[in-house]
Amino acid sequence: MSLKVAVVGATGNVGHEMLNILEERQFPATEVVAIASRRSQGREVSYGDRKLKCQSLENYDFSGTDIVMMSAGGSVSKEWSPKIAKAGAVVIDNSSTWRMDPDVPLIVPEVNADAIAGYTKKNIIANPNCSTAQLVVALKPLHDLAQITRVVVSTYQSVSGTGKDAMDELFNQTRAVFVGDPITREIYPKQIAFNVIPHGGDFMEDGYTTEEWKMTVETKKILDPKIKLTATSVRVPVFVGHGEAVHIEFARPISDKQARKVLRESPGILVVDKREDGGYVTPVECVGDFATFVSRIRVDPTVENGLALWVVSDNLRKGAALNAVQIAEVLNTKYLAKVA
Repeated sequence: MSLKVAVVGATGNVGHEMLNILEERQFPATEVVAIASRRSQGREVSYGDRKLKCQSLENYDFSGTDIVMMSAGGSVSKEWSPKIAKAGAVVIDNSSTWRMDPDVPLIVPEVNADAIAGYTKKNIIANPNCSTAQLVVALKPLHDLAQITRVVVSTYQSVSGTGKDAMDELFNQTRAVFVGDPITREIYPKQIAFNVIPHGGDFMEDGYTTEEWKMTVETKKILDPKIKLTATSVRVPVFVGHGEAVHIEFARPISDKQARKVLRESPGILVVDKREDGGYVTPVECVGDFATFVSRIRVDPTVENGLALWVVSDNLRKGAALNAVQIAEVLNTKYLAKVA
C-alpha cells in the first residue's frame, strides 16, 4: 500500500530526522509533506535528494493523508492531533501529551508491536520518551528470560533531547570557556559546558523530576506494570546520544553469559561487550545508527539475581524519529494494508 505521509514539525531536530529515516528506509509513501508553523511556511527541508517546501499547519487540509508524524511539542499536539485524527489520518505523536492516555497505545515496536491495534480508539499512537525507548528495548529480552522485578537507572542524556537551542547553548558555552567570554544560560539552570546537571524536566513534589517520572510510568505501560523502577536523569555535555547505567533485579537466576546471548539474538540490539579498554560503545559512536547498543554486561553481586549493564543509543533516531517510522511500518504492514 502506498501512503500519503505528513511530518509536522519538519524544521526541528526530530522532524528533520523523521524525513531522513523515511527516505533511508524507503518507506512506501507516494507523497511526503513537510509541515511547520506559519512562520516557517515556504522554508525548504531535505527529503533524500529532494527539497520539500514547508506548508503551514494552520492552513493544511489533512483529508486524504494516511499517517501524520507529529513532532511539534505537547501544546501543538494537544490541539491538533485530535483534529488530524478526526480527518482520518493516524497520528504518531512524539510528545508526552498522549503517552499515558489509556486509549492511546504507547509503542516501541521491538517490545509491544501488537499493542498498535489499539490505535483505532483515537487514531493516535504515542512515541515514548527517548530515554525510555532505548531502555525497554534492552529490558524486553531479559524480562522474557528471567522476569524483571526492579530497575535502577541513571541516565546520561545529551542536550539534543532538549532541542536545537540547547545544542546551541552547549556550543556557545564551550566556545566561551576557551576564549574567556562570560558564560550565558538560557536553556539550562546551570552551565552545561564541562559540567553535568542532575535535572531533567520539572521538579515534582516528591523530589523526582518529570523526566524520571516519564521513564517510570512509560516502562510500566510498555513492558510490565509490576516492574518497580527508580531513575535519576542527568544532562551531560554531549550533543547527540543518550547513555544509561542500568541495574536490574530478577525473579529468577540469570547469568551475564545468558544475558549476553539473549541480547545478541534480540531485534534492534547490538552487543559490544569486550572486557578490555574501549570494549564498549559510547554516545559519540552511536550517532547515526539505528541500533540500541548494550555493553558492560556483568553480574551485580549486591542483590540476588542481579545484573548491571550500559545502554546507549542515538536519541534523535531510536529515541524519537526511528521509533516513529518503525511504528508507521508496522501500522502499514499489519493494519492499513488490510483496510485498503
